Amino acid sequence: MPFYLNIFCGGDTVTFRAVYPAATKWKYIIETITKALDEIPFTATPEGLYVKSLSPDKTTMLVLTMSVTTFEEYNVEKDKVVFVVPSDELKRVAKRGTRNDMVELVLEEDQRRLRVTFIDKKTSVTRTFYIPLREAVVEELSEPQVELSVIARLSADDFKDVVRDAKIVSDEVEFIAHEDKLEAQSVSMQKEYRCIMEIGNPLITYEVKGNPPVRAKYAIDLLQTSLKAASTADTVTIEFGEALPMKLTFDLPAGSTLVYWVSPRV
Repeated sequence: MPFYLNIFCGGDTVTFRAVYPAATKWKYIIETITKALDEIPFTATPEGLYVKSLSPDKTTMLVLTMSVTTFEEYNVEKDKVVFVVPSDELKRVAKRGTRNDMVELVLEEDQRRLRVTFIDKKTSVTRTFYIPLREAVVEELSEPQVELSVIARLSADDFKDVVRDAKIVSDEVEFIAHEDKLEAQSVSMQKEYRCIMEIGNPLITYEVKGNPPVRAKYAIDLLQTSLKAASTADTVTIEFGEALPMKLTFDLPAGSTLVYWVSPRV
């Protein structure tokens, strides 16, 4: 279990250190990741901090990109540092961050642990947790190489409403792309939900390649796991094709992104 400790062990080898300015936004990002993954494989490079992994059942892929500009401070001592953290431990720690906190991440390789420190920006009070690392081989993954013919951009809050509304009716939602509008519908016995989205109401941008209509169905539970990201993102870009995976791209603060691939229901 993680625990409080406010003593810095100066002898530890620190190969990675980063300070993220908003602990609550970091919490939402971590909650999204931990909903999909049992363990989180982080990769730190001079360009930024990354996560790319499949869910245990391989129905979703998550790709987090946090560029150096996302952080107030960032340092990595090697070209590439990889470490794996248990999801349940990291989620419990992330929840302890408040809106007044910054969060500092320090990898202590000698101790095989990640040090997470919340720093109150008003009082400078610090709270520190240590999370043990997991021994694991991080698989090199590529994102799906598919041509997605539908691209729509809307506010993250509007996307959240569509998913939550559809869940009231069924456990799956079908997206239907017409030439001038995007339709989301959910149907079950004697119940139906339908949402028509057009440019300006609420779509920001919309494009359909090829011959519409384009249809694809997705499990609502899989889409729901991405909704925590909507709490820290302004917009989301939806991409899909006929019976193909859906790609959700959440624009996070300071140019970072969270990409969430969802397998279709056939």
